[in-house]
Amino acid sequence: MPASILIVDDEKHTREGLMFALEDDYDIYTAANADEAFNLLESGPFDVVLTDLRMAGKSGMRVIDKAISQPNKPVTIMMTAYGNVETAVESMKRGAYDFLTKPVNLEQLELIIRRALRSRTTEQRVSELEQRLDTKFSFEGIVGNSAAIQNIIDKVKLVAPSRASVLIEGETGTGKELIAQAIHQNSDRAKAPFVPVHCAALAASLLESELFGHEKGAFTGATERRVGRFEAANGGTLFLDEIGEIDASVQVKLLRFLETRTIERLGSIKPMPVDIRLVAATNKDLKAMVKEGTFREDLYFRLNVVALQMPPLRDRGDDIPKLLNHFIAQFAEENGVPPVTFGEGVLPILSHYRWPGNIRELRNFAENIVVMKRGGMVSRYDLDPRFHELALPAAELSASVDLSSAGLSVEENEKCLIRNALMACKGNRTEAAKKLGISRRTLHRKLNQWPDLDV
Repeated sequence: MPASILIVDDEKHTREGLMFALEDDYDIYTAANADEAFNLLESGPFDVVLTDLRMAGKSGMRVIDKAISQPNKPVTIMMTAYGNVETAVESMKRGAYDFLTKPVNLEQLELIIRRALRSRTTEQRVSELEQRLDTKFSFEGIVGNSAAIQNIIDKVKLVAPSRASVLIEGETGTGKELIAQAIHQNSDRAKAPFVPVHCAALAASLLESELFGHEKGAFTGATERRVGRFEAANGGTLFLDEIGEIDASVQVKLLRFLETRTIERLGSIKPMPVDIRLVAATNKDLKAMVKEGTFREDLYFRLNVVALQMPPLRDRGDDIPKLLNHFIAQFAEENGVPPVTFGEGVLPILSHYRWPGNIRELRNFAENIVVMKRGGMVSRYDLDPRFHELALPAAELSASVDLSSAGLSVEENEKCLIRNALMACKGNRTEAAKKLGISRRTLHRKLNQWPDLDV
């Protein structure tokens, strides 16, 4: 479908001449004045608006104002026989893409239109990506209804608009970076950069330069000035993941930044002010490291203005069915295959699994079954032995998972509890009965009723 262009000019021969020159490649509309242009702009979207500056009635500047106020904003190009720097600057300030003087050079005009359309396509793609980013890192993008994750969301809503430093603690794979992104995306810094640094992935000798930058000649191999991550994040958020891995020298410089809001590049003694929001994360016990003397106490308190403790997935049993559905739908779409379905007894087993790798492990599991089963049904026999070996003990099941949220019947709940108790006790029926709080005779009766439960 050809791009649509609206030509606005009060000179008939100019309008028609431009229309004849462009109509082979574009869908052309014309207007003899600003009011006609306004009506056309309101009746449908255009890709490009080409308008004269000086016309009877309202000027071309008003046409630009109207065009850029539209939901699907077209790119605008100004034409005038009174070309001068002031006019060009004013039209650009009002939102014009480019500026042409009359008589119009058709080759130049066609080149500008092609560039303008490429620019519009790029802007639309960026806008779509921003919208997807906003959705991904909005609160709606955090999957889960459990009390544990809702408590985190409530805290993020409170802390996001502030300038306070945040320390996110939790096991590997619990979604610490997702929460850091949500803090950034729901703050007044959302349009500025979010710069993540994974401290554990960088050697101690490189981390300082990576964070603070360096001057030319600061050390052997420093052949030019380098901008560090602090400067790159200016105006936005700097996320330091695995902050427990940083060495003493970096801890000192980080503390200095938190106290003065300035940094110094390596090889420089000139303080440089930097405006960033600092969010840090760790899977280590920083309090214990402070006692051991491996992490500075003053830095810990500076970082820990607001503390968020990410719950492990084993404490979010209610969320596991929803998370699985979310990732299965995502990977099915990415791979162009139908989503998989779960056979009887599979979802309870997955809900009771400990997930030592947390959400990262669950995500990888979902991708694997989508790719391998390609729209088929997943039975419990398809599950890796680890899902049976690392099931939660029966005594923990009712506290960790509300199976009614997964649409399970009372009978299915009971089967699941018995199966997991037997697995936890390695088939010892006496021990399993004790864990379940029932007699061995009752357990035998249940196993006779449901012979498929025995392990």
